[in-house]
Amino acid sequence: MQGWRNVAVLDYERDLWSRGAQSVAGIDEVGRGCLFGDVVAAAVVLPVGLIIEGIDDSKKLSEKKREELYGIIREQALGIGVGRVDAATVDLINIKQAARLAMKHALEELAETVQPDYLLIDAEKVDSPIGQLAIIHGDAVSQSIAAASIIAKVTRDRLCLQWNLDYPEYGIASHKGYATKVHREAIMQYGPSGMHRKTFLRGILTEQLELF
Repeated sequence: MQGWRNVAVLDYERDLWSRGAQSVAGIDEVGRGCLFGDVVAAAVVLPVGLIIEGIDDSKKLSEKKREELYGIIREQALGIGVGRVDAATVDLINIKQAARLAMKHALEELAETVQPDYLLIDAEKVDSPIGQLAIIHGDAVSQSIAAASIIAKVTRDRLCLQWNLDYPEYGIASHKGYATKVHREAIMQYGPSGMHRKTFLRGILTEQLELF
C-alpha cells in the first residue's frame, strides 16, 4: 500500500534491511497500567518495503481504525506472535518483568512462523539472543512496532469483552481495566476479583485488601 503520510517511520527498518536483515520484528505490549487482567504483547514481521497507510501508535487511533488496520496487518504480515501474562503473575514478578515476559512469549510464538533477524522494541528489552534495539516512543516512529501495538491492543480489547461477561459488575468492556472513576467505585463496592492486580490496588482499597 503506497502513499503513506510519514515514511520516516520506516527509517529504522530501512537501515536494517540495507544491512541484510530481511525479517525485522516489531514488539510492543499493552495493558501495563491496568488494574485488571492480562498484559498482552505482540511481535510482528512485515515484508521488506511494505508501507501500510494510516498505521500509528494504537493509542492515537480510533477503535474502528485499529480494527481496520488489525485486519490489514494480519493479512500482510509474514508472521505474528501474541503473548499474555496474567494478573497473578504480574503480582508475583512485577509489571515490568511481566511485560518483558509477555514480549518473550510473543517472540516465541512468532518464531514458529518466521525467525526474526533483528528486534525493534518499544522502550524495553526482551530475553533473546537476537540483536535488538529499544526505542523510546517506538510505536510512533517505527512501523513494525506500531503494527505490534495495534495487534496487542485489539487482542486485549477483545479479551476485555470476554472478561466483561465473566465480571459484568466492573464494566471492563468500557474502561478496559484502567483506573477510571467508574472502575474504582465498582472495586470499592464489590471488592477486587480474581483477575485484579492486587499490587496495583494498594493505597486505593486498603480496607478491602486486608482481606487478602
